Amino acid sequence: MIIEGDYQRDGAVCVREAFTAEHVAMATEAIEANLADLSPMAKRASPDDDGAFIEDFRSWDRIPATERFIRQSPAAGIAAELTGATNIRLYHDHMLVKEPGTRQRTPWHQDQPYYNVDGHQNASMWFPVDPVPRSATLEFIAGSHLGPWFMPRTFLDEQAKWFPEGSLAEMPDFAADPEQWPVIGWELEPGDAVFFNMVTVHGSAGVDGPNRRRVLSVRFLGDDMVHAPRRWTTSPPFPGLIDELATGGPMDHPLFPVLWTASS
Repeated sequence: MIIEGDYQRDGAVCVREAFTAEHVAMATEAIEANLADLSPMAKRASPDDDGAFIEDFRSWDRIPATERFIRQSPAAGIAAELTGATNIRLYHDHMLVKEPGTRQRTPWHQDQPYYNVDGHQNASMWFPVDPVPRSATLEFIAGSHLGPWFMPRTFLDEQAKWFPEGSLAEMPDFAADPEQWPVIGWELEPGDAVFFNMVTVHGSAGVDGPNRRRVLSVRFLGDDMVHAPRRWTTSPPFPGLIDELATGGPMDHPLFPVLWTASS
C-alpha cells in the first residue's frame, strides 16, 4: 500500500495498491446492482439534457455485493490507520455514477454540514472502478478540513436549504488565490482510492467522451464521532434515529456496525 499525501495536514490522501482486482470486481458488482435497483433516496444530480449523474445512498443492507465490499476490503483498516482510531464503524455507503457525456460539475462543498454526526476521527473513501484522468478526478482544497464550515447549497440550483442565508461564510473563490487555497487531486486507476475528512472541501468536473465514472464511496466513523441531530433533513436521512440515539452519544446502533477494531 502506498499513501500519497498527509491526511492530518491536507485532509485528503491517495491510497494505491491496497485493493485487489477482486475488490474492484466486488465494487463494480455493487454499483451495477444498485443502478438496477435504485432506492427511494436515489437522485439525479445533473440536468435532463446533460448525460446522467446518478447518486444513491445506504444500500449496504439490501445489496449483498455492497456489504461484502465494505466488510471484506481493507477500506476500514485504512480508515483506522489514517484517523488513528481504535474502532471504525460504518456510517453509510454512497454510489456516484457519471455516465458518458455528463458535463455537470460537482461543485465545491463539504460533506459534514449535510450529516448528523460530529467529531474529527472520520474518513470518506472515494473508490472508482473505472480509470479516472486528472481532469475528471475528485479534487480537494488542502487543509480545509481544519475549518471553517462554509454555506452548503443544493448542487443544481444553489439553494440554502440547511442554514439560513448569511449564517455561514460563502464558499471562497479558490481559483483567485491558489497559494492560500492549494488544490490537490490524483489520476486514479481501478484499485486506487482517495480518503478524505468530512470537512475537507472537494469537488470534481464532469466526464468526457465515452468514459464512465463509477464510484463506490464509503463513510467511516472513528472513536470520537457522536450523534448530532440536525434541524434540517440530513443527506442521507436517518428517520427516527433521534428517538434511538442520545444527542452527543456514540453511534452504537445496528445501522452503524463496527467494521474494524485495534484488537482484530
